[in-house]
Amino acid sequence: MKKNKKEEIKEEGKNSKIKQFKSRFAALFLAILITITCASSIYSLYLLTSISSYLKYIIIAILVIVLLWFILLKKVHKRFSNKAKKVYKNKGLIIFEVIYLILTLAITVVILYAYSFLGSFNKSYVTYSSSLVVMSNSNFEKPKDFKNNTIAILNDKTSPEGYIIPKEVIKEFKLDSYNIIKKYDSYQEMLADLYSGDIDGIFISSNYVDTYSSNAAYEDIESETKAIYTKSKKMAKKVTSIGRKSRGKDITKPFTVLLMGVDSVDEGLDKNTVANGDSIILITFNPKTLNATALSIPRDSYVPIACWTGKPENKITHSAAYGTDCMINTVENYFDVDIDYYAKINFKGLVHLVDKLGGIDVEVPQHLCTDDSNRTSEVCINAGMQHLNGEGALVLSRNRKQLKRGDLDRGQNQQLVIKAIMNKLRNVKSASKFLDILNTVSNNIDTNFTQSEILSLYDIMKDIVSNDVAEDESDLVNIQALYLQGDGEMIYDERSRMVLWDYVPNKDSRDDIVDAMKVNLGKKSHEDITDFSFSVNDPYEKEIIGLGPYKTNYLYDLVPNFVGLSKNDAISRANRLGINVSFKGNTGYVLSQSAPVSKRVDLLKGAVTLVLSNSGSQSASQKENASSSTTKPKEAEDNDEKTNPNPNSNSNSTSGSKTDPSKTSENNSDGTSDSSNVSPNTNTENTENEAKKNIITQEE
Repeated sequence: MKKNKKEEIKEEGKNSKIKQFKSRFAALFLAILITITCASSIYSLYLLTSISSYLKYIIIAILVIVLLWFILLKKVHKRFSNKAKKVYKNKGLIIFEVIYLILTLAITVVILYAYSFLGSFNKSYVTYSSSLVVMSNSNFEKPKDFKNNTIAILNDKTSPEGYIIPKEVIKEFKLDSYNIIKKYDSYQEMLADLYSGDIDGIFISSNYVDTYSSNAAYEDIESETKAIYTKSKKMAKKVTSIGRKSRGKDITKPFTVLLMGVDSVDEGLDKNTVANGDSIILITFNPKTLNATALSIPRDSYVPIACWTGKPENKITHSAAYGTDCMINTVENYFDVDIDYYAKINFKGLVHLVDKLGGIDVEVPQHLCTDDSNRTSEVCINAGMQHLNGEGALVLSRNRKQLKRGDLDRGQNQQLVIKAIMNKLRNVKSASKFLDILNTVSNNIDTNFTQSEILSLYDIMKDIVSNDVAEDESDLVNIQALYLQGDGEMIYDERSRMVLWDYVPNKDSRDDIVDAMKVNLGKKSHEDITDFSFSVNDPYEKEIIGLGPYKTNYLYDLVPNFVGLSKNDAISRANRLGINVSFKGNTGYVLSQSAPVSKRVDLLKGAVTLVLSNSGSQSASQKENASSSTTKPKEAEDNDEKTNPNPNSNSNSTSGSKTDPSKTSENNSDGTSDSSNVSPNTNTENTENEAKKNIITQEE
């Protein structure tokens, strides 16, 4: 019995040690968990750079003090070896530790989840897609059908869709073994040569139909061409050598944002949905003064394209097809401003955002109608103060065909929508509502804002909501409207080999806009107005910087249509424009010319050769030559008689055709089509008849 009792005591001691070990291990494990979750919570709070530092540091201090209190408890492992009467007290401490663990864990999970969610706005990876496209009437059905043909790719080695993916397809099918691979500087040149039959196939972005069907020359591109092979690849978001990552700029300092619209019927921007340049808004914002400037850049603005060799002028909307960087660099170079942030916004996202806000209140300038976001039905809005839902807001933002100044007025309407959205955000009080709104638009926005920079907008939003310095009690931010003055002109496009309507900006207007942006960004001192005059009978209207009036326009001298002119008249017209001409033939009238009609005179290289007839009649071959090289678009001739669309701008050009901005060279995003985008190879019969009439008239 005695031995058994000793064994029992020994067994109990062994069990007690095991129990103590387990208790100590549990206590140690709990202490490690508490330390880890506390550190994670502190790290998570540190990420919230926008939260008041005072409040943030108080929370961090409390967490650290409690953690130290746990660590400094004497002999934590012995708490479980004390007598039974102390177990009850230790249980209370353990419960407190568990509560602390749950609290710190919850803080970490919630903050890191929100942080990760905000990261979805800055899409690190996108899916690029490139297609091998041929004419619909060709016999090509698959890549292997190409034998002894010519295939075009972009010359830009950084382009995923124009070069990187095409090179993989070429290697996969060994297309370079039996075909000529020709490199181009632009998609426009590719398409022109594909349509003319000079090449047999091109590699181009798979959404090329959406991108180019707005061009009147390619409005039937979907039926006229076909994609015989498509390859997609998920890649890190393409950046140029200078990069388009966030510049890490302190959000409390003035910054710039470029907003780019993506007009697509598809949801989301997870694929490489190219911003088609249909809506371009450049914003500067000063967090200290809560002042902003907003410039809606007309899509047809004729400016140097940064990513094209030699940076030739073209429609700014065409730069969008070459990626975000090309658009940003083009805007930066032309307006002499560094763009800190960009945001590509799908129009679908605009509809969802406005609906989630419960609609917006806007003073609609006139009755407007356009397609809905799915392009399945028509939506109309009435003039006057209206409460618009998402589809109504899209009509106001998208429509330009019905507006007097077309794209110019549409830009002003887009600013109305932006202001109305900002004002509506004042009513968003709860965090859950705010997160719900973010969740609605996150899939339809791509930006280079980092999570911390998005969070740092918190303090700015607080200032905006409490803003009591706005000129109108309904306005949260004082927005200075900017307007890029300019004139319309029909200009021959060297790349697409067509005559296009372009909006030539007034350089004086551009300079005033640049000054206003630099003042708001704090890069230039503001010149105070010390005296002014007014009348009590005239209502005050806020100044629109860049509107003018300006005494000078900056239209280009263009090559005229010499066909039908006598030799002396041709010389006289050429001299007025500073054009050197040479002649083939001695007498008669001009049958053809070497330079296309509406080509910029300053881009001419050498003399323009004019072919003369020796009599008043033309041979069949001469007619063909005349029609193929000298046709002046009827639209351009008609537009010569139109007045300047901008009443504050004087037009002094002798050759530039001035047209209404609403009569643009490409289709509207609201589904309507214009016809001033004309190939110099069209209407040949009319031109021949015109030449004959000119000859007969001058002979008489």
